[in-house]
Amino acid sequence: MTDKVVVITGGSRGIGRATALAAAARGYRVVVGYATNQAAANEVVTAIEARNGKAIAVKCDVGSEQDILALFKAADGFGTLGALVNNAGIVGKSGVRVDEMSAERIQQMMSVNVTGSILCAREAVKRMSTKHGGKGGVIVNLSSVAAKLGAPNTYVDYAASKGAIDSFTVGLGYEVAGEGIRVAGIRPGLIDTDIHAAGGEPDRAHRLAHMVPMKRVGTADEIANAIVWLISDEASYVTSAILDVSGGR
Repeated sequence: MTDKVVVITGGSRGIGRATALAAAARGYRVVVGYATNQAAANEVVTAIEARNGKAIAVKCDVGSEQDILALFKAADGFGTLGALVNNAGIVGKSGVRVDEMSAERIQQMMSVNVTGSILCAREAVKRMSTKHGGKGGVIVNLSSVAAKLGAPNTYVDYAASKGAIDSFTVGLGYEVAGEGIRVAGIRPGLIDTDIHAAGGEPDRAHRLAHMVPMKRVGTADEIANAIVWLISDEASYVTSAILDVSGGR
């Protein structure tokens, strides 16, 4: 058990929500970051508190540096930061080729999925690194199997943003390995969450389930279980590593 704080961006729904509940069950104080859906974030906090856990909801669009600074300031008032889960991310409309993409779409994708994750990690390192007087910690970045597959004719920009997250995970892990911080990544496969609806294909995961060697979609809880293992001491020798949780895809 621990009484450290974990910051989870995009913590109000899907994988973020499942991770918040799983981390709270293991004793973490949870900071639930959310961009727009305050009701959903408050529901996660209520669910955690109902199980005698501790949690707060903080509005944070990771596309905004000011929001990120406010998120970590709130975390500072909640306890000692022990982990960051960079979960917040967006997809654009599915089925759009690169030669049809606007600059605005691409810039927003990179701002949220890449720059936002790097800035959140920056703030976490400032607090957790022994170089800065911290006590160490863990950063888990959410990537995607799309980083390996490229997502042609679907959303290459999203896949590219997750490829950047893979590189960032490896590089940052090397950079802070001697400062008490472990950095790892998770590549989810086809997971049953509402992110597919955001891309205009709510049934996408189930429609493509036949392409998965295990012949089924994954659940948010299955991703959350991998994340909370990575932030636990059971994964104490794991850094700059990226774990596929994808049913073999």
